[in-house]
Amino acid sequence: QRPDMPEDLRTQWPELAPLIQAFGYAVIEQPGTEADDLIGTLTVRFASEDIGMADSNALVVTLAAKDAYDFLGSPEGDLAIAHACLYLATAPKSNAAYRAHKAAAKAAVATGSLPPPPHILNAPTRMMKELGFGKGYAYDHDEADGFSGADYWPEGMTAETFYRPTPRGQEARIGERLAEWARRREERRRAGRE
Repeated sequence: QRPDMPEDLRTQWPELAPLIQAFGYAVIEQPGTEADDLIGTLTVRFASEDIGMADSNALVVTLAAKDAYDFLGSPEGDLAIAHACLYLATAPKSNAAYRAHKAAAKAAVATGSLPPPPHILNAPTRMMKELGFGKGYAYDHDEADGFSGADYWPEGMTAETFYRPTPRGQEARIGERLAEWARRREERRRAGRE
């Protein structure tokens, strides 16, 4: 929680998602106050945490609205905050990126600081080449379908799936793409290319 957050809004933090979805209550009820700036800040967080990749434009819209508010001030900038609130209220929702970030951070703590696999490391010196850096690196763009299927997991860490897209918004297409890549990766593994 932000220490500079007004007390009445700090106590409402858990309820701010529906608050924002309800067209920026604080902007409407308290125009021209510090609440306007706070709601602008919270829309950015909401765009990342609760809309996520279901509509990646939500982050762009909220950042633009916050910039517009910072540039114009109140009351003119209030409309930009209202615009962002309406955008968020009508956007598809997903917290899959938020959950993926938390799971990846937890895995990083559990596994420690593992080095990347040698095949993805540059080898600008002879010694590095002798150590196997860059050996077997598959460049996606060199593949006919633009997908090498290469494994980028650190040695000593089992491949995991942190990001599980929802079937909502842009994430539906992302999920299809990830499923196709998994299929191709499995085909290549069976064919001995990996």
